[in-house]
Amino acid sequence: MTNPNIIIVLTDQQRHDTCGCYGQKLEITPNLDQMADEGVIFTNAFTCQPLCGPARASIQTGLYSTETGVFRNNIKLRPFNKTFAEYLSLEGYSLGYIGKWHLSGIKSGKVPRKYRGGYKEFWLASNALEFTSGPYQGHMFDKDNNKVEFEDQYRVDFLTDCALNYIETQSKNDKQPFLLFLSYLEPHHQNTKVSMGHFQGPKGSKEKFKDYKVPKDLEGLEGNWEEELPDYLGCCYNIDKNLKRIHDKLENLNLSDNTIIIFTSDHGCHFKTRNLEYKRSCHEGSIHIPLVIKGPGFKGGKEITELVSLIDLAPTILKMANLEKPSHMKGETLQKLMAGEIEDWRKEVFIQISESQVGRAIRTKKWKYSVKAPHKIGFLHKRSKIYQEEYLYDLENDPFEKKNLVGDPEYKNIRSKLAEILKQKMREAGEKVPKIKPI
Repeated sequence: MTNPNIIIVLTDQQRHDTCGCYGQKLEITPNLDQMADEGVIFTNAFTCQPLCGPARASIQTGLYSTETGVFRNNIKLRPFNKTFAEYLSLEGYSLGYIGKWHLSGIKSGKVPRKYRGGYKEFWLASNALEFTSGPYQGHMFDKDNNKVEFEDQYRVDFLTDCALNYIETQSKNDKQPFLLFLSYLEPHHQNTKVSMGHFQGPKGSKEKFKDYKVPKDLEGLEGNWEEELPDYLGCCYNIDKNLKRIHDKLENLNLSDNTIIIFTSDHGCHFKTRNLEYKRSCHEGSIHIPLVIKGPGFKGGKEITELVSLIDLAPTILKMANLEKPSHMKGETLQKLMAGEIEDWRKEVFIQISESQVGRAIRTKKWKYSVKAPHKIGFLHKRSKIYQEEYLYDLENDPFEKKNLVGDPEYKNIRSKLAEILKQKMREAGEKVPKIKPI
């Protein structure tokens, strides 16, 4: 048997709690829930950078944003940053990419071949899909940078049509495995003139999901969640319907037994409750994401509770193709957890934050500890020599982060210990150890 086919389904700005398998009570993700029942769900999965471009660079390379240089949006992922796709290509995989790329350094438009991360056989994408399309019309670019338009069709449905066509074409070559990276824009808010800054699900979403239960971390906080959540949930519901279409296509083509599907998101969304926009913060709404994997090596309805990060995806995908993790990659293979190797697994995840601030954070199962550079601008600077403590949350007793303990003298020793762990994580990410000033 050849190496397994690998399909990565990446959503944009999707909170983990939109999914039934993570506690959502409305029937929004029945197909992902079934995938979790048959595969593996990682209940404590987090982004390593709550921002589109930097998170995507980390997914592709297994490196932190200060290592790739993509520390904010609209920075190129340079060709010397080898992606997992390039490693798989050398192993004989056919590579396909569909949707949003966001790693060529421009807001919209065509992506030069050298900035496509090695996805060379099939390409249908826009660098920033939110600037070349709306929810029901727009365009992307093919391998030769010819414009491919769609109209009167919901964008997620169109991208899925393209993915199904790709899968069917690849099924005719049973000697070569394929890698498909399907990158939806939804449930991200719109950035075209229509619905600028607002979420837009398929028509009827506002009515269909008006009776949502308010997430506890948003409850009682200002923001725009009250008006935006129905459409946001509508986006997630539509993505889930299209996930079923992918599963059905694989089943019909007899590819299910030798295909691994990874479902995740680049970061979450706090609906302007923690700062003036939707992400770029250390809070759970920004960093806690869904991660469900199903296929060879990931079966049995298992629930993994260890702390995992998007930084782990690249080495995990290489391992799926029987390739060892390159020494420069910072993540670990999730296959270790599948094998029960949990004693030496990390006890915290590391998060870098940009644009809204120059920030760093760690998240353990009990604590959230975050610092920011007091005299640096998040759009201009990627690191600092000095940071100031900003947040401390006791997640066991305050899971929805309503009480910031950073100024409480009772937690001085806790903050000191967490500061040392954070410094170590920064060192591991190639950063110089900074000074962290107590509050």
